[in-house]
Amino acid sequence: MRSSNNLIGLVNFFTFLLSIPILGGGIWLSNRANSTDCLRFLQWPLIVIGISIMVVSLAGMAGACYQNKFLMWLYLFAMFFVIAALIAFIIFAYAVTDKGSGRFVMNRRYLDYYLPDYSGWLKDRVTDNGYWTGIRSCVRDSGVCKKIARDLNGVPETPQMFYFRKLTPVESGCCKPPTDCGYTYVNETVWIPGGGMVGPNPDCMLWNNDQRVLCYQCNSCKAGVLGSLKKSWRKVSVINIVVLIILVIFYVIAYAAYRNLKRIDNEEPAGEARMTKSHPSHFHI
Repeated sequence: MRSSNNLIGLVNFFTFLLSIPILGGGIWLSNRANSTDCLRFLQWPLIVIGISIMVVSLAGMAGACYQNKFLMWLYLFAMFFVIAALIAFIIFAYAVTDKGSGRFVMNRRYLDYYLPDYSGWLKDRVTDNGYWTGIRSCVRDSGVCKKIARDLNGVPETPQMFYFRKLTPVESGCCKPPTDCGYTYVNETVWIPGGGMVGPNPDCMLWNNDQRVLCYQCNSCKAGVLGSLKKSWRKVSVINIVVLIILVIFYVIAYAAYRNLKRIDNEEPAGEARMTKSHPSHFHI
């Protein structure tokens, strides 16, 4: 019986530790939501799941330490729903980021981002005027386009140097005009029409060298935000999948230990009865 309690307590301790990367992933997404991704949604379910695993694990450890079967049962019952919620979260994160990615551009290292390449719930949420107004302001105020500037001993980088930089989706979509517009590079955030002509892309007319405007109104900027969200959510989902697999293994071990504990409790009275019958007491009157 003691060995089963110890095993359940140990499993709960490791489960508690597993909540840390989930909670850390939620906090990381929260920080990105305030700076780069600018969409405050997915981090909160993840933070709630992480805290729930912590609380449930503590209840399980208390049950194992004090041999409280109700707390052990509560741990198994609650953890089942927490695991189900984590599975649903992973499926949702992959489903809404399934489509869309940057396009390769000839003689460029960075990718260009186009809104028609994306679809589904996440695209609808980002492009909704009510949400996009806040997202656009967040991206602009984060200073992401100011940070893109580089120089060598006070001299701005050349066009070829810029073309072979690896830009983030937001930098590529919001801080420069789309490549097919045919603009000529002056510096990282200043571009002029090449030969007085621009491409057929509607974003070409929206580009403005005003540092408060740039391409924040462009569909390419919305696509860049979607590309950034996809990268962030996929990174966190990979960690969550690994944690989920380990969590399920620990849950099965804890369930087996709990069943063994109940079996021992049920057998003890029967065992005592058998001992009484095999060694009856002799009373002399």
